[in-house]
Amino acid sequence: MGGIILKLKKMRKCNVCKVKRSDWMFKTDKKKTCRKCEYRWWRNVLRMMVRDRRLTPLERMGTRTGYMGVGFLIAGQWTVEPILFIMGFICVLIQVTIRRQWNLVLLQLNGLIAWTIHFINSLS
Repeated sequence: MGGIILKLKKMRKCNVCKVKRSDWMFKTDKKKTCRKCEYRWWRNVLRMMVRDRRLTPLERMGTRTGYMGVGFLIAGQWTVEPILFIMGFICVLIQVTIRRQWNLVLLQLNGLIAWTIHFINSLS
């Protein structure tokens, strides 16, 4: 045939709609869901609502620091120890600053200032 290789049509069964479709209707050889079932209108809406991206190392470190800060804040609520609240607000402040969530930055600064004043007054 002059160098043209013909592929035989393989039929596969979709695991969602249970319809036999030709091989080209599946994205890859390992996919079990056909393109028609995979891309329904509501799937496209959901995919547009979610931004799919990887976090930078700084954002990952900020997220972990934020989790640690929330742990300090929870521990501070159980012990009412100002140092735990101050450490928690500092850690969460780092996370929200990295994420550029400025309304939460102001909220964390407010809590940090309040608990710092409370801690200074308790020393006297």
